[in-house]
Amino acid sequence: AVVSTQSTGAVCALVCNFTAATADKPSMLYHSEVETYFHEFGHAMHQICSQTEHTYFSGTRVERDFVEAPSQMLENWCWEKESLKMMSGHYKDGSAIPDDLLEKLVSSKLANVATTTCRQLVFGMFDQDIHTRDSADTAQCFSNAHKLVMGNPAPEGTNFAAQFGHMAGGYDAQYYGYMWSEVYSEDMFQTVFKGSGVLSPEAGLKYRTCILQPGGSVDAFDMLKNMLGREPNSDAFFKAKGFA
Repeated sequence: AVVSTQSTGAVCALVCNFTAATADKPSMLYHSEVETYFHEFGHAMHQICSQTEHTYFSGTRVERDFVEAPSQMLENWCWEKESLKMMSGHYKDGSAIPDDLLEKLVSSKLANVATTTCRQLVFGMFDQDIHTRDSADTAQCFSNAHKLVMGNPAPEGTNFAAQFGHMAGGYDAQYYGYMWSEVYSEDMFQTVFKGSGVLSPEAGLKYRTCILQPGGSVDAFDMLKNMLGREPNSDAFFKAKGFA
């Protein structure tokens, strides 16, 4: 057998479906599209910045309930005035977004946050329910979870599970990882970046070294302790949701 000792660089690409340009206007992204781009680019950075001895542990090959932390981490920069000013401007003259509009945009992050948080809980509980049964009426299981969390059942005659792609895309029995990862991402962002500046090169290098570079070669909990200097907690998560 021939064993290569040459290092192989990571290759990663995003294939996106954003608002298209028109005959008289360039492509201008909605803020929600920018947030989606940053989320997916967080996965790309995880892959590109990985430096591991074995490809099996490279990039996003980490615990499923941690893999969304680097992607959700990058979403934070879509809600910070300093970074928003750098990535935006009027398409004709490049003038900056007025401060009052930025204030409203940043404040809108908490709009309907209770509903969106509960929605994630419904998905996670439904996922655990159907994967702890020998067989399941998915429509009924989803309706039960919806009623338990939201206070009302799912609309009659619907079956959300029929188009819940994550259940057949590697997140089956692990969808809870989205919210679990968000706890970690908020703790990292609030502790390291908000404390030293969201554009701090030192904070960015620490994040790259402690979280992105090891890939899955180090347990996620140990990476977090190296990054935070302590064990992670949920305080920043509740603060980001406006609950504390």
